[in-house]
Amino acid sequence: SDPGAEAPLDLSSEMSLTESGFEAGKRNFLQLTDKDGEQPQLDDLGTADSSGLDDSSHERLMGPLPRDCTVGCSSDYSSPSYSYSSILNKSDTGYVGLVNQAMTCYLNSLLQTLFMTPEFRNALYNWEFEESEEDPVTSIPYQLQRLFVLLQTSKKRAIETTDVTRSFGWDSSEAWQQHDVQELCRVMFDALEQKWKQTEQADLINQLYQGKLKDYVRCLECGYESWRIDTYLDIPLVIRPFGASQAYCSVEEALQAFVQPETLDGANQYFCERCKKKCDARKGLRFLHFPYLLTLQLKRFDFDYTTMHRIKLNDRMSFPEELDMSPFIDVEDEKSPQTESCTDSGAENEGSCHSDQMSNDFSTDDGVDEGICLDSASSTERVLKPKSSLTFELFSVMVHSGSAAGGHYYACIKSFSDGQWYSFNDQHVSKITQEDIRKTYGGSSGNRGYYSSAFASSTNAYMLIYRLKDPSRNAKYLDCDNFPEHIKHLVQREKESEEQEKRQKEIERNTCKIKLFCMHPVKMMMMENKLEVHKDKTLREATEMAYKLMDINGVVPMDCCRLVKYDEFHEYLERSYEGEEDTTMGQLLGGVKSSYMFDLLLETRRPEQVFQPYKPGEVMVKVYVLDLNTETIAPPVSLRAYLNQSVTEFKQLIAQATGLSAETMRVVLERCYNDLRLLYVPNKTLKAEGFFRSNKVFVESSESTDNEVAFTDSLLWKLLDRHANTIRLFVSLPEQSPGIHRTICQKVGCDPEESLENSKGSRKSVDAILEESTEKLKNLTLQQQQGSSTSDSQKSSDSSDFEHIKSPSPSQDEGCGAVSGGASSDPETQFTGEERSDSEVNNDRSTSSVDSDILSSSHSSDTLCNADSGPIQLVNGLDSHSITSSRRSKAREGKKETWDTAEEDSGTDSEYDENGRSKTDSQYLYFRSEPYAQDDGSGEGQKCLLVHVDKRITLAAFKQNLEPFVGITSSQFKVFRVYANNQEFESVRLNETLSSFSDDNKITIRLGRALKKGEYRVKVYQLLVNDAEPCKFLVDTVFAKGMTVKQSKEELLPQLRDQCKLDLSVDRFRLRKKTWKNPGTVFLDYHIYEEDINISSNWEVFLEVLDGPEKMKSMSQLAVLTRRWTPAQMKLEPFQEVVLESSTVEELNEKLSEISGIPLENLEFAKGRGTFPCDISVLEIHQDLDWNPKVSTLNVWPLYICDDGAVVFYRDNTEEPMELSEDERNELMKRESSRLLKTGHRVSYSPRKEKALKIYLDGGPAKDPGQD
Repeated sequence: SDPGAEAPLDLSSEMSLTESGFEAGKRNFLQLTDKDGEQPQLDDLGTADSSGLDDSSHERLMGPLPRDCTVGCSSDYSSPSYSYSSILNKSDTGYVGLVNQAMTCYLNSLLQTLFMTPEFRNALYNWEFEESEEDPVTSIPYQLQRLFVLLQTSKKRAIETTDVTRSFGWDSSEAWQQHDVQELCRVMFDALEQKWKQTEQADLINQLYQGKLKDYVRCLECGYESWRIDTYLDIPLVIRPFGASQAYCSVEEALQAFVQPETLDGANQYFCERCKKKCDARKGLRFLHFPYLLTLQLKRFDFDYTTMHRIKLNDRMSFPEELDMSPFIDVEDEKSPQTESCTDSGAENEGSCHSDQMSNDFSTDDGVDEGICLDSASSTERVLKPKSSLTFELFSVMVHSGSAAGGHYYACIKSFSDGQWYSFNDQHVSKITQEDIRKTYGGSSGNRGYYSSAFASSTNAYMLIYRLKDPSRNAKYLDCDNFPEHIKHLVQREKESEEQEKRQKEIERNTCKIKLFCMHPVKMMMMENKLEVHKDKTLREATEMAYKLMDINGVVPMDCCRLVKYDEFHEYLERSYEGEEDTTMGQLLGGVKSSYMFDLLLETRRPEQVFQPYKPGEVMVKVYVLDLNTETIAPPVSLRAYLNQSVTEFKQLIAQATGLSAETMRVVLERCYNDLRLLYVPNKTLKAEGFFRSNKVFVESSESTDNEVAFTDSLLWKLLDRHANTIRLFVSLPEQSPGIHRTICQKVGCDPEESLENSKGSRKSVDAILEESTEKLKNLTLQQQQGSSTSDSQKSSDSSDFEHIKSPSPSQDEGCGAVSGGASSDPETQFTGEERSDSEVNNDRSTSSVDSDILSSSHSSDTLCNADSGPIQLVNGLDSHSITSSRRSKAREGKKETWDTAEEDSGTDSEYDENGRSKTDSQYLYFRSEPYAQDDGSGEGQKCLLVHVDKRITLAAFKQNLEPFVGITSSQFKVFRVYANNQEFESVRLNETLSSFSDDNKITIRLGRALKKGEYRVKVYQLLVNDAEPCKFLVDTVFAKGMTVKQSKEELLPQLRDQCKLDLSVDRFRLRKKTWKNPGTVFLDYHIYEEDINISSNWEVFLEVLDGPEKMKSMSQLAVLTRRWTPAQMKLEPFQEVVLESSTVEELNEKLSEISGIPLENLEFAKGRGTFPCDISVLEIHQDLDWNPKVSTLNVWPLYICDDGAVVFYRDNTEEPMELSEDERNELMKRESSRLLKTGHRVSYSPRKEKALKIYLDGGPAKDPGQD
């Protein structure tokens, strides 16, 4: 123990540590040396921070206590030998901990204290649960019984408390609320009393914990005393009296102060019943009876009135191990206080023990006998009571570590079986000493006067529980042999359940869990699942399990399947397991791990095929063969190559697999999206060319001259470039669209090439085209019958910009009626837009919201051509839409678009440049479509197109390509992009490309005029202030910049008449601002959009029908919605609008008085809260709103009424609320709750209050929104 003295220890000795010279309760120093006497070098694992030694020794109880050891030794958290089993196995103290659900340490410390109270535990065991009468899940005593049985018999280190909290009716959010342990104790005892009614345990809490005290006032002139008797479950002891600088130093001193009477004199004099006048008097508390289990609460939480914050007092307060309460008992009143009648005659009885009955002028010279009636008991009677019967022994200290804002609770509890103290700190239980108990007194080592608590340790005792020393009553814990029968059954059930859980965990610990993939042989879809296989199962058994798991029985025989090592991310087959069928999965997978760096693939073959062995170190190559003549790509052939192979050797390998000539072969590697690399250096290795685990190459071998031109100018490059940029879109056409019929007409009756030639020769003026498109609108049905297609394939007059590749046969040009990217139309009719585009999230024109990989503009003028439906379309099958496509798009997400937008200003996009020539001329990009029916469940399929399109096409060109299918010019229909949750957003930026779209995106075409420059789409809603649903959608319309409100109203009239059956005149309705559901500024007829009224895309306005002429004439007026509250009838009157000329409270009051007839002096108003219609429960409105605010104008705090549409409630302050019986109140509460639930308003407006601690006896909180 003396750091200077060193005594070598004999490590082979059998002596105990105490015999070897270790001292209990003190700091013992050990010096480690190796066998040669040298100081060993510590590695990083075990280095202790020497600077922290002093703190840790001073406050060994701080934070989570170490486990399995005395306080202060290293816990197995930091120990390098930390093992999983140490969590599962019971602490060597023999006690079981409780798991902290999140912030339930306060609950854990109380539960452990109750468990360690023999009388409470035994009584709980003696209670028998009747399953027929109650649900075990919601029975609090039953769940406590189960918990206590587990705490006594479980082999685990710690057990969960979730079943107990569930029986309290708590949800998971309660686990995140920290509460006061004393508050929980009260609430839990109340709940148990409720549950134990009509049982043997009905009075258990009172028998064990309840005491009695007398709250009295005694006249100092005549000795008359008035009093009342109160019961208490705990005694709250003040740490530091109000206004004092010194704290009480011990529990005894605080108890003395608790019973110290105060003198009522001067202005506080007491009116004596006997003297019939105000007299000086003594007021105080006397203990009449102490409970068997005495609970003392040290009031460490206080309120600082200078800072207006809750604070924690960390002052030192000592408490004895044995507490003699005889000095504090009032023997004279011990004579059966129950039978005495209470003569409380108007005394100032604030005397429940929960209020602070403290003397502010604590002085020691007043005897305890002060305030006892002189003519009652003599002093000799008082001595008769033997003192020993009031000696209490301490057995539980609940400790709080932290501040008033939050902290951690744990309990130090003495076991009555062996007298040893233990620390129960959530899941950790460890032995502690008397010295550790003394450390919970609080305070600091030095005396620092007034500020001592600021420097004191924040870990200190908060609740103390003492038990009366009475051999006749002191019980011992029931051991397992003496359990009642029902508890023995419960023990057996819990034991079996624990064994089962242990077996399950053992199986879990030996189970390999790995991702399993399988390409369905028929559907050609990659399926994914999780294979859970015991480490001792063989590969053969695992393959059978995978076969069943993937549910391909009947599709492929079992012997045509095998498991291979697979990397799903790179689509790479790492290796096959030939000859390993009897090897265990644990060996093959490298043991049981939480996650694996690879996956497994269940590979299938046809019966006539043979599985190829996959060796580690090989790379996978998918080879796609191109045919330049038919412009098709064949399905891929899979090969395995080595990274050190040369390009020449690789070509020979491909030649063997495909039968193509290696001499004329061109091989292109797609290293990543849009990165095409021609492999032309013969002796370069594949590794040097950038091959990786899984690769994709395109191969072409023909005698054509295409290989003589530069690669980026070749047809091969163009085909691959188109292939990489083509996406598949599903386009839903409008119902009345003739497009599908026309396409079929084209297929049957016309030669597409002929129409191509026709259009090439026809040079039409812009006017002629415009005229024709107008004519086309008129003759829609006629054209549909005739199948005319000449107008559908108009080409730009500059035909030299395009190169047309002859299709092998007309039938292969299915549905390609319109491949033009550049039909011009009159600049006046072209549609612009300032609405949400596809990049609506950030409205940044240079980025897109999904994946925007665009080729640089040098590629954009390349000539591309129509695809064919050969062996496999360019964009079908596993080639470009293989399982990597989804990952590829993920990897590209958020990448900046390199496309240069046509206009740099922030105005609306225009489809034309200065000369009126279509900008899309240079964008002659691939477009091919085919009809398909989408069954919507009604039996009739929605008319749809499956469109393969180059994503570098602009929206303008895309729309023009769709014209023949929709049957009208592109300016007369709108394109909506459909997102995952079926939300639709209109795409309006004409020069934006489709780069933000990806494969299989859905598009809906809707008929309707596209917007011109300066136009905005507007949604009009009707405002119905007195309806249950005040906001009702009417129509979609278009407002233009520069238009007056009156003009927009005139344009609305026919729409309202036709679509909504609303026949209005311009002066009988108004438009007003709409913000969410709130009505705002009233728009006056002379206001101009964009000048007086800010307007934006997808704008919304309210339309309000007027009862009479419009009262709002100028911007200085203010329209307020008012509503009268009549307390006598408990009801709210309908809304009435009041128009004010100024923003004064005086004018508002006058107007309200005028419409209601309430005299001005009796009128009170309050502003409504929340969104319109500011609904509030009629049970809360009278007191919850801020009535009669002390302001003279409306535009200041707390009103802030600066705009039209504010809601104001008003009332007559002489009117009293209706008297309601309890039943009427409950009925009204239910009615209000359901009314407010329908309108989406909450009943209570107190979201910032701390959540009250409740235990629900009916299984959980009512889901009524009114009950907060």
